[in-house]
Amino acid sequence: MSLHLTNVVVEEEIKVTCVPTELSPCLPAVQTRSNPSTECCVKLKEQQSCLCGYIYKPVFGPYLKNAQNVLMTCGVPYPTC
Repeated sequence: MSLHLTNVVVEEEIKVTCVPTELSPCLPAVQTRSNPSTECCVKLKEQQSCLCGYIYKPVFGPYLKNAQNVLMTCGVPYPTC
């Protein structure tokens, strides 16, 4: 008789409420092309599942080009929507 043990890791899905103002710590980096703060990167990672929704809102259009740089610096992939 043999016994096989399997380790299973179950990730709990955390639902994020999409609130664009949560990304306000990123505004200086987007506006001035400076390095994003740690708080900005944390917020981007928290709001990552919301980014596609933000991209299609015209109000955010002027910020998209610089936002790509901020995402890259924070290690957050640009969303493919």
